[in-house]
Amino acid sequence: MENNTTKTALVTGAASGLGFELALLLAKDAYKLVLIDIDLEKLETAKRDILKTYDTNIILMRKDLSLVNISQEIFEDLNNTPIDIIINNAGFGLFGTFNDTDWERQSQMLNLHVLTTTHLVKLLLPSMVERGYGKILNLSSLAAFQPGPMMALYYASKSYILSFSQAIANELKGTGVTVTALCPGPTKTSFQSTVSQDANENKISFNMASAKDVAAYGYKAMHNGRVVAIPGTFNKFLSILPRMLTRNRATKIVRKIQEKNRES
Repeated sequence: MENNTTKTALVTGAASGLGFELALLLAKDAYKLVLIDIDLEKLETAKRDILKTYDTNIILMRKDLSLVNISQEIFEDLNNTPIDIIINNAGFGLFGTFNDTDWERQSQMLNLHVLTTTHLVKLLLPSMVERGYGKILNLSSLAAFQPGPMMALYYASKSYILSFSQAIANELKGTGVTVTALCPGPTKTSFQSTVSQDANENKISFNMASAKDVAAYGYKAMHNGRVVAIPGTFNKFLSILPRMLTRNRATKIVRKIQEKNRES
């Protein structure tokens, strides 16, 4: 393993789920950590849990990542600390028709998935390119590959993350900086409880992966410089299904799955 004791990784949504599992993997490889989450209590618990096993430097930042310009605030708080790895993991879903769901919550999700993710990369990327080293892991989703009725903005925002990641990965070839979009399918995290008050877990769960396994897959893909990483053979098949069916048919199938998953 390379000597990472002088390298620093930043992880958003690090208090639980995929973010926490990715932070554990980084700590194991001796990276210094900047862990960001809205839940300070869970963040402090995560720090204690990591330090029980791994001896590394951990900085905690309590931030609401759904706020406009929060990335600028994070950048200023870093105070010129060089960031070698960015993991944009924070996110949440929202179930319901676009017409009926709350705009404040919709806009918070778009701010988080689109603006915060993009702006954080924009602010930290120049120094990575200047140093000739950096890795960026953006959390997209299997949802990125087709429209998603009943979760329209979630699917659309994850499509944005995938497209953005692929485009800048191409632009950064030869710079020493790589970009990976991790596109997991259903994963057992706290995500489901934020999607719908009526149903806090998927009814269709045969393809449910553990956060630990997904994190390990994404972590390896990031270090290997893969641009798109889809964990699981079945998920890889699902990602190409919209190319095999008409887009309209794929959209109808997604709606049936979403409605079945949220049955109370």
